[in-house]
Formats: sequence, structure tokens, C-alpha cells
Amino acid sequence: MRISTPFLLGAALLAAPALAQTAPAKNNIAIKDAHTVNDGSAQSGANSFTQAQARAHIAKSGFTGVSALTKDQAGVWRGTARKGGRSVHVGLDFKGNVSTGN
Repeated sequence: MRISTPFLLGAALLAAPALAQTAPAKNNIAIKDAHTVNDGSAQSGANSFTQAQARAHIAKSGFTGVSALTKDQAGVWRGTARKGGRSVHVGLDFKGNVSTGN
């Protein structure tokens, strides 16, 4: 009985951290799956999109003719594109938000 008590106590201590982590994770994805257009300003941050990925992401948001893409000092991909028959300035931030305007 003396051997099993310390063993059970040790097993319980080892299992406690695993039980404490059963809360569901927050919905905190880095890149958005939905290609939404956010008409607010793009957020600055370390952007890991390549130029080709940025162009594809903007195109999936409903824009055509994406051109002149460059990454600015804030890490936002900026360029021009067409939507609804008119040319607009677009931006893609590190979270995948596509913005129009400046």
C-alpha cells in the first residue's frame, strides 16, 4: 500500500496540467480564410505573404487586374486593381485584410 500511494499521487500531479488545458482555443487565426474587403486602413505588421500570394489573395477578394504591388514600410502590400468597373488602390495587411483607399 505504501508504494501505490506515492505512485497515485505522482500520477495525479502529472495529469493535472493536462486537465487544466481543456479550455477551447480562441479563434485566433493569423490569416483569414474568407477573402473579405475591409474598407478601413490596413494594419501594419510583419507580412509573410509573397508578392504572388498577395496578388492571389486580393484577386480572391473580387478584384481583377491587380498590378504595381509593392510592400511598404509598414509591411502592407499596396497596389492597384479593378472592381466594379473602376480602378482602386488596394492594400493587404499581415492578417489577410484587403483594404481599399490609401
